[in-house]
Amino acid sequence: MFISTAISLTFFAGTLLAYTPFVFAGVLRDAGASFSWSYRICFIVLAVIACAAMLIPTFLLKEKEFVDTVPSNVNMFKSLASTFKNKDFRVFVGSDIMYWVGLTLFQTGLPFFVKVSMEIDESYTMYFMGGMTVLSAAFYPFVAGLVKKYGKKKLTIAGFLGLALAYVVTALIRVIPAIPGIVFGVLICVIAAFPMALLGIIPQSIVADVAEAEGVVTGENREGMFFAARTFAMKWGQSIAMLVFTSLAIIGTTQNRNANEITASSLGLMIVAFVAVGFCVIGAAILMLYNEKRVMGIIGNKEPIAAGEGEIPVQSEDPAMSEIEEETIEENAEADTQKDE
Repeated sequence: MFISTAISLTFFAGTLLAYTPFVFAGVLRDAGASFSWSYRICFIVLAVIACAAMLIPTFLLKEKEFVDTVPSNVNMFKSLASTFKNKDFRVFVGSDIMYWVGLTLFQTGLPFFVKVSMEIDESYTMYFMGGMTVLSAAFYPFVAGLVKKYGKKKLTIAGFLGLALAYVVTALIRVIPAIPGIVFGVLICVIAAFPMALLGIIPQSIVADVAEAEGVVTGENREGMFFAARTFAMKWGQSIAMLVFTSLAIIGTTQNRNANEITASSLGLMIVAFVAVGFCVIGAAILMLYNEKRVMGIIGNKEPIAAGEGEIPVQSEDPAMSEIEEETIEENAEADTQKDE
């Protein structure tokens, strides 16, 4: 859980850093830079920071001190296919794609929600994201305790529904004109903070659980492939979200083909928010098919189990063994006795 927490925290910190151009671009324009160069300078700086951050683990992390690297005899495509044969992982990936679509719709649309729907300065984008990140981080210490009490599956579903609620509030910004836009912004940040904490930490841990259980079943350690497949699902969800957002946000507007940015409408943004709600609800529904008890039971057993089709076998939840299991054990015992004789 600690590693999942650290990954989530750095992800949101990086996202917050990505929104800083909305503030510093204005400062550069006041200093005399043009509109285009005010953003170009900010993105060049971010690109340099990102490059340095990616190179740090490459040169400073001594991998051999943490893992025993054993060359694999299976090529990448066969390993990836074996990874997706795992039923519980397929369920998780389907749910995870819905999460990334919903999250990316919100993150991509946030500057537009601030400027068009809330009708306030776009610099508030960073303030809202920063506030939500800090508030979400404040909930991080409680997530591990909640997982022990309620389990990862229930909390992740709760995170989906909480995020859906935040998107419903986002969709209602222009529906209730009596409430100032900045109030909506603060309300959205408060509602979304806790679900962001849950969904930022727990899914990473679920992948680790499924990968560990698969290792117990097959005797092969393919954790890297599981996380690579999860990253692929993340990129897929983000790509879908970008396509959906740019298609829906422009509803009811006339686009300037000579401009480098889209013109969003309040109607289009409302539709985007409701679509994000739909993706979150679908994600929660898909995750209900995830068999957490089976996965955690295998991890607790820690003994290799023969599995067919690369799927994790169903474990008996009753302490008493089934008749088939008892017969198998008796047969094996008789065979061992005969060998001894």
